[in-house]
Order: sequence, then structure tokens, then C-alpha cells
Amino acid sequence: MWNCLKNVDAKKTGIFAAGVLFGTAGIKILASDDAKKVYTSCTAAVLRAKECILKTAANIQENAEDIYAEAQQINEKRAFEAEAVEEEELDETSDETEEAEK
Repeated sequence: MWNCLKNVDAKKTGIFAAGVLFGTAGIKILASDDAKKVYTSCTAAVLRAKECILKTAANIQENAEDIYAEAQQINEKRAFEAEAVEEEELDETSDETEEAEK
């Protein structure tokens, strides 16, 4: 039996035992009431940040929609003015043609 124990490396066995001990202690710490309070506080902070980000995104989207609508109105106004200018030019051209024919 002593021969079997001679093959066991004490350093590796000690490291393994320390790992088991720290793992067990870590699980107990992570499952404690204090840790749960920390998790709850962090989750609440994340939810507040999410709410703030969503409000900001909604505000930006509304502003973008307003800008888009105003840009469409500007383009429609320019197109209307361009049509009016073209009609005036056509009227002037036709008036000049009629005068030249007389």
C-alpha cells in the first residue's frame, strides 16, 4: 500500500485540493444574499440605461422623420417653382414666335 502512495505527487494533489476548496467557496460566495443584492443593483442599472437609450433613440428617430418631411416639402416647392419657370419660358417663346409670324 505504501508503494501506491509513493506514486502520488503531493504538489499536484495539493493544487487539486486547493482548487476544489476555492471552487466551493466561490460558489457559496456567488450564491450569498450579498451577491444577489449586487446582481439586483447591477441589473437595475442596466435596465435604467436601456430605458435612457430607448428614449434617446426615439427622440432621434422623431427628429429624423421631421427632417425628412421638411426635405420632401422643400423638394416639392422647388419642383413646383421649376415648372412655373419652364411654363413662363414656354409662354415667352410662344409669344415671340407669334410676334415674329405677324
